[in-house]
Amino acid sequence: MGQQPHVTLDDVARAATVSLATASRVLNGTARVRADLRDRVLAAAEDLAYTPNAHAQALAGASSQVMGVICHDVSDPYFAGIARGVMRAATEHDLQVIMGSTFRDPAREVAYVSMMRGQRVRAVLLIGSGFEDRGWQEEMRRELGLYTAAGGRVAAVSRHRGLRIDSVLPENRAGAAALARALLDLGHREFAVLTGPRALTTVVDRLGGFTDALAEAGVTLAADQIVEGAFTRDGGYAAATELLGRGLRATCVFASTDVMAVGALAALRDHGLTVPADVSLAGFDDIPIIRDLTPSLTTVALPLEDLGKGVLELILRPERTARSRIERVPGTVVLRASTSAPPERKRRRTLPDSPLTELRPSP
Repeated sequence: MGQQPHVTLDDVARAATVSLATASRVLNGTARVRADLRDRVLAAAEDLAYTPNAHAQALAGASSQVMGVICHDVSDPYFAGIARGVMRAATEHDLQVIMGSTFRDPAREVAYVSMMRGQRVRAVLLIGSGFEDRGWQEEMRRELGLYTAAGGRVAAVSRHRGLRIDSVLPENRAGAAALARALLDLGHREFAVLTGPRALTTVVDRLGGFTDALAEAGVTLAADQIVEGAFTRDGGYAAATELLGRGLRATCVFASTDVMAVGALAALRDHGLTVPADVSLAGFDDIPIIRDLTPSLTTVALPLEDLGKGVLELILRPERTARSRIERVPGTVVLRASTSAPPERKRRRTLPDSPLTELRPSP
């Protein structure tokens, strides 16, 4: 067949009936590929007279010194902490960073990947939860496929269902379960949860881990004691207010992020409740501000800056196999002044014998 104008890697992949990623690995030599697939790709490339473009060669050769970071909301202390780790690590490698905030809009996240692909960044880091949305998964897979086929690299912090990408995974499910067990040890048997949008994988994991640990102890979380809200301070305030309107039966409230817990604390106070004398309160993440609250907040601590540094270091490692690399980062339960034994069961605090639990005084 004669040479065709504007033959792309996508054309080669289709002709060889393989994925874009496989075609890219064969032609860029970035990883080993099964012999029969390799032969099909090479035959298709020769038949179509495919020639890699300069953009692909630049990305594959890692000549770009710009990294793209896409997060949900850089003003959120959780994402700010991770971004700080990325920036510090980038400085050590003489890399520049461009950043975009999606505000938890799945379509905006896909659009940012497309934009950064057009800007020819060396790598894209997805910082924050994926979405439990098949449409988003398909669109993101295709957009990332086009980017990686041209030699770009992708990695994420948190779980992204359906995307086979390198990831640094906070142990959200295990951390939430460890927190539930610590609160059970304090004597609590009635709980409420303020959760974020259930379209987010982080929400699914944290809520699932918490409720599973309760179930193991024979404790059931009532459906009307679970309130969904935005992953923000105002979202926490609104969710806690709704919970109170439904009738608070819990002796302990778990907010699935610290920023929600900050709003919940304000709502409880505005309704005349004292933490922890009337109700205990716990969060998740250990953002810096919660140590200065009165009372200081019980939480699951994640090493936020280390997550950011870790994902950048992961993406810079030479790619050796076609399999995604996963690094898991555990959280640590930190019991502070916002939780105590329930009012009817005041007793000396004891902690379970668990490496995930420790007691830290407020600084």
